[in-house]
Amino acid sequence: MSGTATEARHGEAEGLDRRPMREILSLLASGQQAAAAAVDAAIPSIEAGSAHMAQALRAGGKLVYAGAGSSGLMAMADALELPGTYGIPKDRIVVLLAGGVASLSDLTGSPEDDVEQARRDAAVVEASDCVICVSASGSTPYAVAVAQAARERGAQVVAIANNPGAALFSHADVSILLQTPPEVIAGSTRMGAGTSQKIAFNMLSTLAAVRLGHVHDGHMVNLHADNIKLKARATRMVADIAGVAEEEARRLLDRAGGSVKVAVLLAAGAPEAEDARRALHRNGEVLRSTLAEFQDINGFHKRA
Repeated sequence: MSGTATEARHGEAEGLDRRPMREILSLLASGQQAAAAAVDAAIPSIEAGSAHMAQALRAGGKLVYAGAGSSGLMAMADALELPGTYGIPKDRIVVLLAGGVASLSDLTGSPEDDVEQARRDAAVVEASDCVICVSASGSTPYAVAVAQAARERGAQVVAIANNPGAALFSHADVSILLQTPPEVIAGSTRMGAGTSQKIAFNMLSTLAAVRLGHVHDGHMVNLHADNIKLKARATRMVADIAGVAEEEARRLLDRAGGSVKVAVLLAAGAPEAEDARRALHRNGEVLRSTLAEFQDINGFHKRA
C-alpha cells in the first residue's frame, strides 16, 4: 500500500463488502465525521489564508482557485458562490480546473498531469492576486505547476492538501494541512478529503467576507439579491438590522437599489442612497463602522 494517508487502506475496511449495508453506511459516516474533525487543527492556517484573500480583493486583485478532479470541484463550488453570497464581482473570481469546462461532463484523470496546460492557464495570474491551489495528495502536477507559476508572478499562494510534507506546500505562502485519516474506500479522496476541503473553503471565504465587511451580525449584507428567495432574505436582513417592519424594509431597499447596506444606512438617517454609498466607501465598505457615523446624529442604536 501507499505510504501516503490519502492512498492508504482504512483500518476497518477489511471485509467491508461483506458487511450489512447499514454497517457500511455507519462506517462511511464515521469516516466523514473524522475528516471534518481534522479541520480543527488547520484553523490558524485557514485564518492566515483568509487574510491573503481579503487583502487581494481589497487591493483590486483577483481570487484564483486552482485544482483538478474532485478537489478542483470543491474549489469551483466555493468560487462560484462568492458573487451571489457576498457580492464579489464576477471578474474578480477565476477558476482554473484541469481539463477546463469540458472536464465537468467527463472528469477524466489525465488533465491533472498536464503541467504545460497549467502554466498556460496560470498566465491569468497577476501579482495582486491570491491563488488558492488544492490537491488531496498535495502532489497533483497541475495544481503544483499553477502554484509555482503564481509565485513566479508575485502572487500570494494559499495551498490546501491532505498529506504532510506535500510538494504543493513548497510553493505556498500559507499551507493548510487537512490531515484526514485514510479513506474507507482507499484513495477515494472525493470522500473524507473532499469533505474536509469543502469545510476549509467555506471557512476561508466566509472569514475573508467578514474581513471585507460583508457580514454583519451573521447576515450576508453584501449579497446580490437576484431571485425571489434572496430578495425576501434581503428584506428580512434590513428589517432585523434596522428594526423596521418588512414593508418599510422593502421600501428602503427600493431606494437603495437593492443594497442591504445602503438600505440600513437610509434607515439610520442617511439623506440619500448616494450619501450612504460615500459613507461606506470612507469606512472600507464595513457596515458596522459606517453606522457609527449616524448613531450620535440620528439616535440609531438597534444593531450598531
